[in-house]
Amino acid sequence: MADAEECRRARRKAMQLLEHMDRTEKGLSERLVQAGFSREAAKDALTYVKSFGYIDDGRYARSYILSRVHSKSRRMLLLELKRKGVDNETACRAWEEVSQIEQPDERRVLRTLVEKKYSPGTCLDEASLRRLYAWLGRRGFGMEDISRVLDDMEIRRF
Repeated sequence: MADAEECRRARRKAMQLLEHMDRTEKGLSERLVQAGFSREAAKDALTYVKSFGYIDDGRYARSYILSRVHSKSRRMLLLELKRKGVDNETACRAWEEVSQIEQPDERRVLRTLVEKKYSPGTCLDEASLRRLYAWLGRRGFGMEDISRVLDDMEIRRF
């Protein structure tokens, strides 16, 4: 059981960590445990900062998506939020809220990524084309979207 002094120090540390950047509940909890606080003290600190509204996974997810919606796929953003400890329902709700404001266009994002590597009309050998498909697939884009963008850009196999 955490004593009152440890809980007080954990609360202070949580506030200091949140001064520098917004965090998820999981992220803040892990940072407090890494700083040497017990799980009970970390949980107490989370309850404390949540009571003031200083930590909110929904707000974090919306902010995270807004800052990256023009450079990453929906699938990749949701996966990254899951890794950060945001539950799937909260992340999907945040995506829907951001989508109403920003109107993300994954094909435009995909085209921008491809343009960083190849100019329109480029001919690639089989291995290079496979690598490009795999690279874009790992970034969360669907094969149909990849094919359509590459066709539009006239990037093909020679």
